Amino acid sequence: MTVATSPAGLDNRVVVAGVARSWRDLPAPALPSPGAVLTAGAADALAVARHHAGYGTELLLAGPTRVDATMRDELRAAGFAVTLLVDGVPQTTPPATPRSPEAGRLWLLTSGSTGRPKRVGHTLDSLTTVRAAQPERTWLCPYAPGSYAWWQVVTLSLTQPGQHLVVVDPDELDDWPALAAAHGVDAVSGTPTFWRRTLHRDPEALARVPLRQLTLGGEPVDQAVLDRLRALFPAARISWIYASSEVGASIVVHDGRAGFPVDWLDRVTPGRPTLSLRDDELVITSPHHGVGLDGPVRTGDRAQIVDDRVLITGRLDSDEINVGGSKVSAGLVRDVLTAHPRVAWARVTGRRAPVLGRMVVAEVVPTTEPLGSATAAAPGGSVTAAAPGGSVTAAAPRGSVTAAVPLGSATAAAPLDEGVLVRWCAERLPDYAVPRRIRLLTEIPVKETLKSDV
Repeated sequence: MTVATSPAGLDNRVVVAGVARSWRDLPAPALPSPGAVLTAGAADALAVARHHAGYGTELLLAGPTRVDATMRDELRAAGFAVTLLVDGVPQTTPPATPRSPEAGRLWLLTSGSTGRPKRVGHTLDSLTTVRAAQPERTWLCPYAPGSYAWWQVVTLSLTQPGQHLVVVDPDELDDWPALAAAHGVDAVSGTPTFWRRTLHRDPEALARVPLRQLTLGGEPVDQAVLDRLRALFPAARISWIYASSEVGASIVVHDGRAGFPVDWLDRVTPGRPTLSLRDDELVITSPHHGVGLDGPVRTGDRAQIVDDRVLITGRLDSDEINVGGSKVSAGLVRDVLTAHPRVAWARVTGRRAPVLGRMVVAEVVPTTEPLGSATAAAPGGSVTAAAPGGSVTAAAPRGSVTAAVPLGSATAAAPLDEGVLVRWCAERLPDYAVPRRIRLLTEIPVKETLKSDV
C-alpha cells in the first residue's frame, strides 16, 4: 500500500490510559478499504486515524453503539467491510457488494438529531480547518471516536506540530480534571453540557487545571456558562464554535458573549463561510462542507437576533413552542433559567395543555452552591420571547445585567424550588413564556455525544 501523506504532527505526544507515546509510535492495524471501523477504545481509534492519514484508505470510524445491525447491513451493501476493532484485534465482515475504494475519503455519521444518522463525506483536508501556526498546546479530547468534534481535535494534533493530545475514554469522563492536571493539559474542547457537568460536579478540581484555551461547541451556548468559566479562568481564551458534519466549522467566537455579531450575517469573504437567516433558520454556505452539499445548506437550527447578537436557540423542529397562538423560544426561556445563580442546567420543552394547546415546562439541575462571580447575566443583557407579529422583550437595554443577582442576596440564598424559579421567570418573561411546571433533577443528563436533549 502506498503512503499517501506524512502529517506534520507525527511527533506530537498522545496520551491514552496514562501512557504517553507519539503518533508515529501508534500501532498500524491492517484494515480493509472501503472500511467501516467500529471501536469504542481511544487507543484503537487513534491508531485508525493514523492509519488513514498514512495510507488514504476509505474510512468510516464510529463507536459500536452508533451503528446498529440494520446500519451494518446497509454499510456492507454499500461496499464497506465492517470491522470491530477491540484492543488492536480486528474482526472483519466482508462487504456484501464489493467495490473499489475512493482514495482519501472519510465518512462521518451525523448526530441523528433530525432522525436516523446519515453518512456525510469528507477528506482529512476538509476536516482540517485550523491551518495557521498555533501556540504549543496539550489538548484534552473527550469526544466519541469518529464524531465531527473528535476529528477536529485529532486533525489539529495530526497536522500541527506542538499540538499534543490527551484522550479520555467514557469511563474516565467524570474524573477528567485530575487526568488533565496530571498530564499538563492547557486546552480543552467540549460541549456546553460537558462544561456544565464539570462545573456542577467538581468546580474546585476544574480550577486546578492550568487552562489557557477553553472551547465550547456542539450545542447552543448561553451566557451563564461562559460567565462561570470566565470567573474560573480569567486569563484564558474562551471560544465558542459552531460546526457540523454537513458544513464543517463555520462560526468561531472569542469575545465571551453568547451568539455571534449580527453584522456577520450575509458577509461574503473568499474562503470563509457565509451566514444567513431564512425564516429564523441558520443557513450556511461553507468551503468546508461535506460531499454534495455545495451552496446554501439549511442547518435545521433556529436563530434569533437579540440586540446586536445572533443567538442559536435550538433545533428548528423543537425550539418553538406555540402557547395559545404566542410563539415561545425554548432556548431563550432556558437562558433565563440558567442565568439564575443557583441553576447549573435546564431543559425547556412544550407539553400539551387544555385550551392553550401547549404550555412551557422545564427540568432544572440546581447547583450545589453558588458558583463563580457575584452575578449571573442574561445573554447580551436581554431575553426575548418571540410573539406573532413581532417580539416581546422582557429585559433592560443591552449592556445592563438584567438577570444579575448578588450571590449573598435573598434570591441566591433561598432554597431553590419550583416556586422560586417560576417567580424568577415571571419577572423576566411574558406570562405565556413562564414555565408552568419545573421539575428538579440531581444530575445533568448527558448522551454519548456529550450533549443534552435541548
